[in-house]
Amino acid sequence: MQISKQLNHHLEKNSKPFDMVIGAKGSPLQLVLSAILHMDNPTGNISLDEVLRIRKNPMIKEAIPVSYGDNYMGYRILGTSDQYVGKYGATLKEGKLNTKNFEAIFGAEVAKKLKLNIGSSFVSSHGLIQNEVEEHDEKPFIMTGVLRPTGTVIDHLIITNIESVWEVHEHEEEHIEHKEEHKEVTALLLNFRNPIGALQLSRSINKDTSLQAALPKFEIDRLLKFLGIGFRAINGIAIAILLVAGLSIFIGLIKTVRERKHELALLRTYGATTFQLLKLVFLEAFFLSLIGFVLGWFLGRVGIVLFSSLASDAYKYHLEISSPDMQEFLMLLIVVFMTILASILASYSLFKLNVSKILADA
Repeated sequence: MQISKQLNHHLEKNSKPFDMVIGAKGSPLQLVLSAILHMDNPTGNISLDEVLRIRKNPMIKEAIPVSYGDNYMGYRILGTSDQYVGKYGATLKEGKLNTKNFEAIFGAEVAKKLKLNIGSSFVSSHGLIQNEVEEHDEKPFIMTGVLRPTGTVIDHLIITNIESVWEVHEHEEEHIEHKEEHKEVTALLLNFRNPIGALQLSRSINKDTSLQAALPKFEIDRLLKFLGIGFRAINGIAIAILLVAGLSIFIGLIKTVRERKHELALLRTYGATTFQLLKLVFLEAFFLSLIGFVLGWFLGRVGIVLFSSLASDAYKYHLEISSPDMQEFLMLLIVVFMTILASILASYSLFKLNVSKILADA
C-alpha cells in the first residue's frame, strides 16, 4: 500500500509542473520518462530551430528547453534555463545559482552523496551511466551551489545552462562553425495558457512535423494503469492473508478456551460473570492482534527502507518513511472488528459452561 501510494504521488508530483513535452519521434511514454522523470534514455534530439519556431506559438505560456547526455558519478547533468529550478519550487541552500558557462548547481541528494564543496571542479562522462572511458577532461564544471530538498527529481540532478552542454561536445565535431548553426536540444517542456492549446498543438505536431508531442498526465495515468494491475494482485493476496490471519485468531481462541476450561470454571466459582470471562478472552485476542499489527507496520517500514535503497540505485529516487495514514487506521479497525467477532464465536461455549462437571472431571 505504501509503495503504491508513494509511487503514484512521486509520478504525479514530478509530472505536474508541465503540460506537454516535445521531443524526437518514438515512444511517448519513453519521452516523458526521460525528459521529465529522468528514468529512461531519450528518444533522440530535436533541432534548436524547430524549438524556436514552436516557442512563438501564442498558445504557449512557458517553454523550457532541456539538453542532456552526460553524467557525473552516475548523476545526470541537465542543461536548461533558469525557469526549470523554479518549476519545482527549489531554492538555494548554500552557494549561488549558475550564471556562467560550466557553472553547475547540485540537487540535494547529489550533494549529499558526492559530498563536494562549493567551488569544487569536476569533469563529466559521456552517456547517462557512470564511466571513466569518455570523460571530458578539457571541459571541467565548477560547483557553485546546492539546492534544498524538494522530494522531486531535481534532487537527483546536476543543473547547468544549455550552452555548457553544447560546448562540452563541440570538441567532438570536426567543424565547430557548422555545428553552431545546427544546435540541438533533447526536449522542450511546455505550459499552455489553456488546456485547449495543449490538445490542438499536440495533434498538429504529431501529424504535421517530424517531432513528437506527449502529454505527461496522460502518459503517467497510462503507466499507473499498467502498474495498478500488479498492485491490485498484491493487495488481493494481502486481503487473503488478512482473512487467514483472522481465521487463525479464531482457531487459536477456540483452542485457548478448551484448554483453560478448568481455570475459567474456577473463576466462575469465585464470582466472575460470563461477560467477564468473555472480556478476558477478548483482551488476549486483542493484544495479540494489536502486537501483530504494530509489528506488521514496523516490518512494512523496514521493507520500504530496503526497497528505497534499491530504487535509489536504479532510479535515483527515495521512498519516504511516513507516519500512519487513514488507510492503515481503517485496517486497524478491520483487525479489531475481526478480533471481536472471533472472540464472540470462539467464546460461545462459555455461555454453556458446566462448572460442577468441569471441576469434578479435573
